[in-house]
Amino acid sequence: MKKFWPFVFYFFQYAGVAFMMPYMVLYYQDRGLTGSQIGLLAGLYPLTGLISTPLWTGIADVTRRHRLVLSATLLLGSLAIFMYPFLSGYALILLFVALSSFFLAPISSLADSATMWMLGDEKDQYGRLRLGGTIGFALAAFFSGQMVQSYGLKMAFWGCAIAYGLAFLVGLKFEFRPVKEDKTGQVPFLKGLGILLKNPHMALLLVGALLGGFAMAVSNNYFFPYMRELGADTGTMGLALTLGTVVEVPVLFFGSRLLKFFKPFPLFLFSLFIAAVRLLLFAIAANPNQVLVFQLLNGLTFPTLWMAGVSYMDQKAPEGMHATAQGILGLMVFGVGTSLGGYVGGNLLESIGARNMCLVFGLITMAVVVVIAIVGKLLPPEKASVAA
Repeated sequence: MKKFWPFVFYFFQYAGVAFMMPYMVLYYQDRGLTGSQIGLLAGLYPLTGLISTPLWTGIADVTRRHRLVLSATLLLGSLAIFMYPFLSGYALILLFVALSSFFLAPISSLADSATMWMLGDEKDQYGRLRLGGTIGFALAAFFSGQMVQSYGLKMAFWGCAIAYGLAFLVGLKFEFRPVKEDKTGQVPFLKGLGILLKNPHMALLLVGALLGGFAMAVSNNYFFPYMRELGADTGTMGLALTLGTVVEVPVLFFGSRLLKFFKPFPLFLFSLFIAAVRLLLFAIAANPNQVLVFQLLNGLTFPTLWMAGVSYMDQKAPEGMHATAQGILGLMVFGVGTSLGGYVGGNLLESIGARNMCLVFGLITMAVVVVIAIVGKLLPPEKASVAA
């Protein structure tokens, strides 16, 4: 059953994302917000995560109340989202978007920390459990569209709140790594934080995590404008997204073999390299049909990056720092990287167009990957894992 609960949790968590995420801009427009107000709200989620993710994961590690923190943040975040259909006026919407993002930003990091502990000696099976999220997202994306079309936008938020509520119930079954106390009876949090920050190999991985979020911003925010520039219709856009989701399934299912063959850090770099190649291919695509082929690389980009990053952080985190380590990874990907990529991408899209935007993102990603690989080779060999 230890493998069952994380799988189901990821299913409901990402089903919630699929219910709400595609409809946020439509919701803002429906409430009569201006373009600048929508832009601020769209960037609020990753920016809020810069504060809330390390805050909540740090509290969980220091207090050793990981399940309580996970449950409280999930419950409060889902309640905030449930209220969206009743809101009107920019100030009130801004408040509730800030609240929901503040509470929900650390969910993935806390869940990943529990999952890696519950896997025991089978940590390389993380990808198969995370596959629950891909299945949940795909199914919810289909059903949410039907429900919104039939009953209106409110169903997007109520469906999301219900999915997160179910994740809250499943999360009560999670088990977290017990933390050893030092001689004074305290959890050595500050000592562990110092170890994390002084590890040059981990610093390189976190730079790569930022780069991953930076590159991911293209797919999250600008993929449809890019497809529109190539002349794609909405059906082709939907097919491209579906293909990108489907190819995640075999990658996550056989992720344990990838981790054993590459090891986490090299696999992490490999995923960034493929992300750069995919962006460069987007830049030279002549028509939407070519993009459909290039989407087959999607499974080797973010899913692989996240699987390798979670595995690495779990291996290298000091005693009492496992939730915090996952939180830092999430902070760099979904906070700093996504925010930076969204901002840069928006300016490039307006000034040079979607294809050239992909070219710039691809070249930057490739260049930084090469630098990380070279610096990593020059560093002394990494020490064995701090904690099992």
